[in-house]
Amino acid sequence: MLMRKVPGFVPASPWGLRLPQKFLFLLFLSGLVTLCFGALFLLPHSSRLKRLFLAPRTQQPGLEMVAEISGHPRAHEQEPPPNPAPAAPAPGQHDLSSPGRRKGWLRRTRPTGHREEATALRPEEESVPFSFDFNAFRSRLRHPVLGTRASESEEPQSRVRAQREKIKEMMQFAWQSYKRYAMGKNELRPLTKDGYEGNMFGGLSGATVIDSLDTLYLMELKKEFQEAKAWVEESFHLNVSGEASLFEVNIRYIGGLLSAFYLTGEEVFRIKAIKLGEKLLPAFNTPTGIPKGVVSFKSGSWGWATAGSSSILAEFGSLHLEFLHLTELSGNQVFAEKVRNIRKVLRKIDKPFGLYPNFLSPVSGNWVQHHVSVGGLGDSFYEYLIKSWLMSAKTDMEAKNMYYEALEAIETYLLNVSPGGLTYIAEWRGGILDHKMGHLACFSGGMIALGAEDAKEEKRAHYRELAAQITKTCHESYARSDTKLGPEAFWFNSGREAVATHLSESYYILRPEVVESYMYLWRQTHDPIYREWGWEVVMALEKHCRTEAGFSGIQDVYNSTPNHDNKQQSFFLAETLKYLYLLFSEDDVLSLEDWVFNTEAHPLPVNHSDSSGRT
Repeated sequence: MLMRKVPGFVPASPWGLRLPQKFLFLLFLSGLVTLCFGALFLLPHSSRLKRLFLAPRTQQPGLEMVAEISGHPRAHEQEPPPNPAPAAPAPGQHDLSSPGRRKGWLRRTRPTGHREEATALRPEEESVPFSFDFNAFRSRLRHPVLGTRASESEEPQSRVRAQREKIKEMMQFAWQSYKRYAMGKNELRPLTKDGYEGNMFGGLSGATVIDSLDTLYLMELKKEFQEAKAWVEESFHLNVSGEASLFEVNIRYIGGLLSAFYLTGEEVFRIKAIKLGEKLLPAFNTPTGIPKGVVSFKSGSWGWATAGSSSILAEFGSLHLEFLHLTELSGNQVFAEKVRNIRKVLRKIDKPFGLYPNFLSPVSGNWVQHHVSVGGLGDSFYEYLIKSWLMSAKTDMEAKNMYYEALEAIETYLLNVSPGGLTYIAEWRGGILDHKMGHLACFSGGMIALGAEDAKEEKRAHYRELAAQITKTCHESYARSDTKLGPEAFWFNSGREAVATHLSESYYILRPEVVESYMYLWRQTHDPIYREWGWEVVMALEKHCRTEAGFSGIQDVYNSTPNHDNKQQSFFLAETLKYLYLLFSEDDVLSLEDWVFNTEAHPLPVNHSDSSGRT
């Protein structure tokens, strides 16, 4: 022992320690034990170890579900799940439980890279201990999911029906081309007839499959839906280890899986959505709780933000809908807690002139620069405010107030009318306006129309007219091109209006935002002009974007014989074709009384005050 080497030391006990020294030694030993034990609670990813020593944490007060419903047991008090919820009827069959019948910037880029190799999930990962009463949920929808239209044998032949069937054929062709040449890959390259993976999804595969599920179901493409479902069951693996866009994985994969579950009741979709949602949680481990834009799927990676990084408004602001439904379907409050904290941060921070800049530091919680846009970088943040209000069955007053306050600031500082009479939303850079509008900003006509009903009474007619005028401007960006498809961005300067001024902004990548607004305006007004404009888009897609093996974007909308970009975007099947199909369908097909669409057009149910399906 070291103490024996000290000169003059005389042992006073069998261990060679005097009483004061024994006391110091025991004190040191107890401190060491305490430190080791405490490490179980302080080290990252110690939750599994905590469960060995601590009782389950009780639910925190005030963490209501999508709409607060009293009397629900806490998540940890739930009984183990019974047999999986019975599946919904296949598309086209009757559902007796439903009334009448059955029921940013980073965004849209073209990344390169390879995916990580994936293997099957372990058996213990294939269950989620929570029960959701799917039949009770479906019985409380106010409209059958697929509407109450007559069967094909009873429905009279009409132009609208023929138009709807044409769009259905386009979806079938896009899916079959993908299945033939790229099944399991993220997206199809129709010119080279192969698949594309990219590195945006962290090694996850099958983005087109997940994005297509609800569109296939909606269009009653039964065989194709079963093909997609089988791939999810057999080949969609989550044990990947790459770095992924939190935003894109959330809106495409989480949104697509949630929607597929709510439409069908198939447990595989619920379980995969929850497990994937858990893999996104490390992105929130920042000093403010504002998530980073990129999450690492590697085990043990916390993804802490660095001092110089910033998070994008449209990305961290477009998680609310999906994460509340993850809590609803899992009983795990952590998902709701994460997105409510984002709201808390945004409510506290000062907004320049009431505007929300596009970049925020997840470390300091301060704006990084004062660039404001309703297009790329900002767009879906505003969309999710009004849709959170609607999805909560109009109980989320915080979302409602934030939306109308933001809309008032946008109208005051960004809204302009061109000399030619076109209404547009400019971009704001520290008080200086860029008089341009991106294709992504064209969703705003539909958003403003959707929110008009719940505005102050004296503003409702004004917002309806504003929505119509913005949508008309976006139509003009299509009408003024040679292909009748719109450019990525268009300007209002030097006597030119609603046209791109650079070749780098003249491409069209099968985007949905313009037809999205047509759909909302049609449902609100039933003005036939919106169906006319929508059909113009269908014809332009057929003429300029359809190839031998799928649909492709084009590089220049002002060239009547444009070159293709060799990519069939997954959102073309998720959004563009879905919105076109709904434009030519009855209003009770995916009724807006029952559903809100996430920013990838995946329908998520409104939580009517008496409609919880949890048991």
